[in-house]
Amino acid sequence: MGIEIEDKFDVPSDYAVPNLAKLGDVIGPKGYRLVALYFDTADLRLAVHGVTLRRRRGGADAGWHLKLPKAKGVRQEITHPLTRSTKIVPAELEELVRAYTRGAALQPVAELATRREVTVVADGDIGLIEVADDRVKGTVFQDGKVERWREVEAEILGGDEELLAKVGKRLRKAGATPSPASSKLGRLLQPAELPRTATEEGTAGEVVVAYLNGQVRALLAQDPRVRRAEEDAVHQMRVAARRMRSALKAFRSIVPGTEAMQEELRWLGVVLGEARDLEVIRARFAGHLAELPPELVAGPIRARLGDGLAAREHEVHGRIKEALSGERYYALLDALEQPFDLGEPAAKPAEKTLADVAAKNWRRVTRAYDAAQAIDDGERREIAMHDVRKAAKRARYTAEALGMHPLATHAEAVQEALGLYRDGVVAQETLAKEAEAARQAGEDTFTYGVLIGLEKSAAERAHAEFPRVWTETVKAVARYVG
Repeated sequence: MGIEIEDKFDVPSDYAVPNLAKLGDVIGPKGYRLVALYFDTADLRLAVHGVTLRRRRGGADAGWHLKLPKAKGVRQEITHPLTRSTKIVPAELEELVRAYTRGAALQPVAELATRREVTVVADGDIGLIEVADDRVKGTVFQDGKVERWREVEAEILGGDEELLAKVGKRLRKAGATPSPASSKLGRLLQPAELPRTATEEGTAGEVVVAYLNGQVRALLAQDPRVRRAEEDAVHQMRVAARRMRSALKAFRSIVPGTEAMQEELRWLGVVLGEARDLEVIRARFAGHLAELPPELVAGPIRARLGDGLAAREHEVHGRIKEALSGERYYALLDALEQPFDLGEPAAKPAEKTLADVAAKNWRRVTRAYDAAQAIDDGERREIAMHDVRKAAKRARYTAEALGMHPLATHAEAVQEALGLYRDGVVAQETLAKEAEAARQAGEDTFTYGVLIGLEKSAAERAHAEFPRVWTETVKAVARYVG
């Protein structure tokens, strides 16, 4: 797997790559002949989403290449060695595009034959920026269309974005223009765009729909990373699902009739939740054990709280991958990409309409807090405070959607303060179960008691600190909402 940071330019047929010697040592140009066979569904679902899957012969990186859409300016590329079959996509890559194919078969759709000249800006033997001058012949299998063009790509090898920008400046000065096409294949196939929700500029509908579409893209971007069990991927995908669900609830007058979608997003959050909880708590216990003096760490507790929880996490990841390859998940993705039906408030000016929604969501937090504090029974009151946390999280996501960052920050303070307490309680429960399993296995359980004591103290501190956090937050939020 690699992270690809590149700039792509269109150039005329008589373009000459400028001298780049002032930027470093220059290696090349060196010529290659590349032939790439591209795979997609019959209706070009990968191309529609900006995904490229190819089998390439020739050059220094022959093999299978999967390029995923850019996220924050960075495009992820996953490679696989060449296989004997030219028409069957390796199973590992086929799985990584299921969020886009959704069960449809992959097949060859186009071929690109490229004569490439590569020039490298280097520091001695270390390549910094690669400039590829490509003369391309593209063939579309479905209709037999053939197209020829020339383009130049500048890609970071061991350099940085500042040097990439300098290279790009020189290429443009010589007559290159930034390419509107995200890929060669996209230029050749020109796939249809996804259906869009029509909104008017400056309206509440425009703001809400843009936010929801952004979260759909975020969720899709995390799907391959979750399947590869990459760090923090489950968390990021779960956050995208939760943000969408919160937004649909908060803005139900603007995007009405989404109750079924909300329920499916809740289901997806549950699917992802167990793995995320195990990931967090395993890291939490590892941190505690690393800080304890060696004489306080007794028995095989590191294995039980480390490898043992990791094995459970791996098992849960298997169930996640199964869910993400099922019809229920595919149906949810299909629904998320359809245009939204907008309610009458969607046509109203954004500022006043959405500020009212933000204020309403904060009042939900204060009502939940007042209701919890009115409960005399301590255990029932703590359960009710969990509703305060959920309301604060919804208020935070709503404020983030509207760009009301100060309000989002204050709502997050309430959410996190209550979360610290709840995390401590859950950690104590988990440790108690693991201690019992260790006791039955004849292991020393002393350290479990030490960790439970640490978690109990942390939870009590968070509980004692919350009234101050609440008072300060309510006072600060009063400046933003009435």
